[in-house]
Amino acid sequence: MGRRKVKDADRLTPKVFTRVNDRKYNELLSICERTAHKDMSKLLRDLLYNRTIRTITRDMTFDNIMEELAQLRTEIKLIGININQMTKLFNTFPELQRKDVYARLGFEQYLKIESKVDRLVELISELGRKWLG
Repeated sequence: MGRRKVKDADRLTPKVFTRVNDRKYNELLSICERTAHKDMSKLLRDLLYNRTIRTITRDMTFDNIMEELAQLRTEIKLIGININQMTKLFNTFPELQRKDVYARLGFEQYLKIESKVDRLVELISELGRKWLG
């Protein structure tokens, strides 16, 4: 697939050269890395034509929190599956001794959820403070 034809008026034929100091060059490189621009020349053209330049920022402080939230979600889901399995077994057997065993096992799993939910509430509160100021 070839390039599409460009009108003569829009063709970029004249070359413009300039020099900048190291500080300005590093600043331009930094902007170029944070935008969708593939190269410096595209960034400079957008600057010359006063086009909008959108920078992409990413808050690295949320990475650990998001990872922990995902881990908590998985752990709570697995504990919930265990509780559902024990509930099914509890309702399957009519003997009181077996029901007692499965009730205790289910309660132990339920107690494990409490600490996970407490940590989840802490993380959500922390995120709320950061986002809502």
